[in-house]
Amino acid sequence: MWATLQHELRASYAFVERNIHLVRRYMGWEMVWFTYSLATTLSIAYIGKAMEYIGHAEVDTDYLVLYLVIGTLVWRFLAFLFHDISEMVQWERWEGTIEYTLMAPIHRITQMLGQTFFAVLHGAVFTSAIALAIILLFDISLTRSNVFGAVLVLFAGSLSFIGMGIMASILPLLFPERGVQMTNVAEALLLLFSGIYYPIHVLPKWMQLIARVSPATYVLQGMRATLLQGASTRSILPVVGLLILWGFGMIGGGLWAFRRAELYAKRTGRLKRNG
Repeated sequence: MWATLQHELRASYAFVERNIHLVRRYMGWEMVWFTYSLATTLSIAYIGKAMEYIGHAEVDTDYLVLYLVIGTLVWRFLAFLFHDISEMVQWERWEGTIEYTLMAPIHRITQMLGQTFFAVLHGAVFTSAIALAIILLFDISLTRSNVFGAVLVLFAGSLSFIGMGIMASILPLLFPERGVQMTNVAEALLLLFSGIYYPIHVLPKWMQLIARVSPATYVLQGMRATLLQGASTRSILPVVGLLILWGFGMIGGGLWAFRRAELYAKRTGRLKRNG
């Protein structure tokens, strides 16, 4: 049993190593996206800094900047998870390895584990670099924050985005010509409905109903409660528990759905087609 476990872990790491090599190959594009993400994040933070001048009213700009920065950084990390996992099929198709990967004698969960670990690593490095730039440019204090509680909420929420990423990865598998576009639409809708830059109660009632079924909504509420208000870890445990249950349910459902979609794609000859 231990030998089998070692074999599966080595196979999972092979996907991590392969994706790292892909990042190195396309490092120019990595720098483009990093520059774009950094510029966007800083622009949003400076909007908070400028609210006193824009609104001609006294505003706690330090609080507002931190509110916006938390939303932006949390979204950057969760979006990386969703993006890297949801486009894993398309990456295989672009590299011409999709048939080799999906026909290889490995468990699909082994591939998913490797892809997930890479997505977490990729997102953590990318988001940490942006956070460092913000710390250097803005006077941000977390002395009264519950950092441990915030990390706990982010970990619990990441499970749901892993599950959603697996579910979304079915789209490029079933729709080679437009699957990636569909995953990007799903990501954009999550951004709109989840209160990344604003509390969800400013949304229309029907949009609030949708926001309440987005795990990102609860991740952001938990992160802001712990970092802005210093909420105790005990007080956020119900949200953490909900996110963990939600996440494992979505991961299990995503794996089941991906397996069904994979069998259908193989049967109908959709693997090799390029979009």
